[in-house]
This record gives sequence, structure tokens and C-alpha cells, in this order.
Amino acid sequence: MDNQIIFIRVANFRDTIYAEEIKSETENSAIARGSGIAKRSIESIIEKMVCGKAVIAVTNHGEWVGFSYFETWEDGKFVSNSGLIVSPKFRNSGVAKSIKQKIFKLSHRLYPNAKIFSITSGAAIMHMNAQLGFLPVTFAEITHDERFWKGCESCVNFDILERKKKRNCLCTAMLFDPENIIEFPNYSAEKNNHFNQFKSVQNEF
Repeated sequence: MDNQIIFIRVANFRDTIYAEEIKSETENSAIARGSGIAKRSIESIIEKMVCGKAVIAVTNHGEWVGFSYFETWEDGKFVSNSGLIVSPKFRNSGVAKSIKQKIFKLSHRLYPNAKIFSITSGAAIMHMNAQLGFLPVTFAEITHDERFWKGCESCVNFDILERKKKRNCLCTAMLFDPENIIEFPNYSAEKNNHFNQFKSVQNEF
């Protein structure tokens, strides 16, 4: 990874070449962690890229580094930040945090009045969410859109969600409500982008 430059930017149709790798690594990572995850199809990943709903990280040599996306619910009342995944080669470097900051910033810029939420079973994601101003909430406080919950059907823990009548599961729900924030948290990628083994460049939106 020495002397590589990483670009973290809004994905576009040219990035569809990475969709298969993103799908495979997402599934492999869930298996390795022993955690449940809603499966993402290649088609859904491509749709997010083409529609400007995803952030991708790639090197100056065209190597895929990381990915995340957002989706809107209830006519823009809620926005979910999901699918954060980093290639094993680039983990523990700080790039995940930069991608998380970028997808959050993009979501808030496009939907400034929306409540942004994330559901996860990963402690690292919870920590990054908390740094951005997210708070743990009950499932009742995030979207009730059935399309969102349908996406959980491919998760190995979906039976738990059903038994709990969608009130809770093994994932923790976290919510950023712009109405409750007096002063925005510092999500400047530049101040937190201290990679140990390579140089990173953050592109502007």
C-alpha cells in the first residue's frame, strides 16, 4: 500500500465494474464475523452507484478499497446509511471512518431535514455513528416503511426480527435527528484521515 493515493468520492456508472467484488466481500465479511447481514444484489449495488446514492474508495491504480450507500424512506423523511465495507487489504487504516463521514455528509447535504439512521451489530460502526451525533434508539423511532424491513429477509437473523414483531433484533438502531443537534459534530474527513501506510486524497462532492 506504500505511496498509494486513495480517492473517496461519490460513485458513478463507471464504478459498476466493482459491484461483484463489493457483493462478495460484503458476504465474506459477514461470514467471518459470524454476524447477520441483509444480502445486497449486484443489481442493487449498481443502482446505488448510477443514482448517486453511494460513496466509493479506489486507489490511483484503480483498485477497489471501500464502499457505502444511502437510501431514502417515507418520501425523504428518513435516510438510511448502509453497506459500509472495506477491502481486507485496507482495513485498520482509517479509510472506513472516512467513507462513513462522506456518506453521512452526502446524505445530510441532499436531505438536510431528514432523520438519518443506521442499524448495525458492529461495535466499530456504532462508535463511528456516535462520533457523528447518532444516538441509540428503538426500532419504533426509525422508518416504518415495509420496503426497508423487507431487505432484512435475507439476513440469517430475520426469524428473530419476526418473532420480536420488528420491535428489536440483534442489531442496534442509531439515529441522527437534525432537529436535536444544536451544533453539528465535526465530521471533517481531512482532520480524521490519518492513514498509517499510505497517502489519501479526499475528493470534493
